[in-house]
Amino acid sequence: MTDQITGAQSLVRSLERAGVDVVFGIPGGAILPAYDPLMDSTQVRHILTRHEQGAGHAAEGYAAATGRVGVCMATSGPGATNLVTPIADAYMDSVPIVAITGQVPSAAIGTDAFQEADIRGITMPITKHNFLVTDPAEIPSAVAAAFHIAATGRPGPVLVDIAKDALQARTGFAWPEQIDLPGYRPVTRPHAKQVREAARMIVEAKRPVLYVGGGVIRAGAHAELRRLAELTGIPVTTTLMARGAFPDSHPLHLGMPGMHGTVAAVGALQKSDLIIALGARFDDRVTGRLDTFAPDAAVIHADIDPAEIGKNRTADVPIVGDAREVIADLVAAVTAEHEAGRAGDYAEWVAQLDRMKATYPLGYDHPADGTLSPQYVIERLGQIAGPEAVIAAGVGQHQMWAAQFIGYELPGTWLNSGGAGTMGYAVPAAMGAKVGRPDANVWAVDGDGCFQMTNQELVTCAINEIPIKVALINNSSLGMVRQWQTLFYESRYSNTDLHSHRIPDFVKLADAYGCHGLRCESPEQVDATIEKAMGLDDAPVVIDFVVHKDAMVWPMVAAGASNDDIKFARDLAPTWDREE
Repeated sequence: MTDQITGAQSLVRSLERAGVDVVFGIPGGAILPAYDPLMDSTQVRHILTRHEQGAGHAAEGYAAATGRVGVCMATSGPGATNLVTPIADAYMDSVPIVAITGQVPSAAIGTDAFQEADIRGITMPITKHNFLVTDPAEIPSAVAAAFHIAATGRPGPVLVDIAKDALQARTGFAWPEQIDLPGYRPVTRPHAKQVREAARMIVEAKRPVLYVGGGVIRAGAHAELRRLAELTGIPVTTTLMARGAFPDSHPLHLGMPGMHGTVAAVGALQKSDLIIALGARFDDRVTGRLDTFAPDAAVIHADIDPAEIGKNRTADVPIVGDAREVIADLVAAVTAEHEAGRAGDYAEWVAQLDRMKATYPLGYDHPADGTLSPQYVIERLGQIAGPEAVIAAGVGQHQMWAAQFIGYELPGTWLNSGGAGTMGYAVPAAMGAKVGRPDANVWAVDGDGCFQMTNQELVTCAINEIPIKVALINNSSLGMVRQWQTLFYESRYSNTDLHSHRIPDFVKLADAYGCHGLRCESPEQVDATIEKAMGLDDAPVVIDFVVHKDAMVWPMVAAGASNDDIKFARDLAPTWDREE
């Protein structure tokens, strides 16, 4: 126990002891006592965002890019509720963040006091755990527990709500040397018998597929995954959240499965006789109509979260454990099977899938009128920026094109809002990623709809010398919604035209924000414009790519449809077993 300090000083000291180097936030009345000692910290840098949602997404981007816990801070009431969207986003995508919020004085809690909101109750369904602290002596233990819970087991968000009087009161400081949380014991080591049974099924299968989810990224298990794939020769699919977990250039990689996945990846899962699901949750965007998904496949399902196993698809072999440890044990178990003379023969299966890849590759058309293809812009961005660039995407058509047409070779280079599908994610997430990895080349690939939700964080970037780059795919509409209106609503474009080719002028807006603003309107300008942006590092860069508004994302499985009904262009469906 140390000399008496304020609860606010205890909070800052606790953040320092937790290893925090940056906090994204906005001050306000209830959290204000914490901002005074924060000013004196030599370890914790505070970045003043322009909206609490931006602070939350920045914490997410920081966490996803670095693997460390991201931190955001807000005041009570609307400050706290503005964090709800990024907290929900982090919960869906298993991103480790800690949100610190101020609360009205403890005596006023429950009285509908000024700027009071029951943020603990509001976020209970979307946090791993949350705390309401009214005793200043409990601040260190609550903060320590929050970071431990956020980072262990299945990662996720934790909220610490602290009453204003607890921040103002005098207290001692005692940082817990050990974290003891009865009832919280995440299982990381898989059960050996289950792993051996999985290995037996793998060598006996004829048409196995590795279905890799975001849990492999979160566990840092990319090296183990590659060893397993190369040891077995089993084809690999990587979900939207797992892009970069397995190199796109690897011959065993089939691409992304799901609603806008490759024909080969979707077809492989549908025709498989064994799915080895690693850190994936059989999301509806992957399975399509669940009762028609992979009808002939047995399932090995490995996940750190036991609640995910069997939730959507019954597992024949359930394995609870950390993906890195599970895959390492699978490698050992399959190796033992091989040494005993039992190895799978997948040559015919791999050849069939190779033919499918060759027959139905990803592609796009260049507009006949000479205007700019958004897919071409994104493809060239990926090629010019290179495989080590970090790409943070918004949500919609540009998100799918960025997942499809940029090659991902490394983990931690693809950041996006997968489960929640949060528009406005890209710019603040890119900001957080650049803060966490200042030497990385960080791009936000955003649509004109998403961009207009959180572009004010470019001010934060400019003032704090965080030189992210924004590739704005400007089709003057809410593109994915427009695509659905084209396909399912007889081209009745109700409230999807944003008029972004006229208002606002994004180049002038970028200039007003203290950024470099560039515009590109023709294919001939694309490479030079991207290269010019790559050479500007004294301030953020925004490129307004004015693209054709009728481009569509293909392949596509309509919501609620079977994956067997995938279309690789409008009214064109693949023949799964085509041999030529």
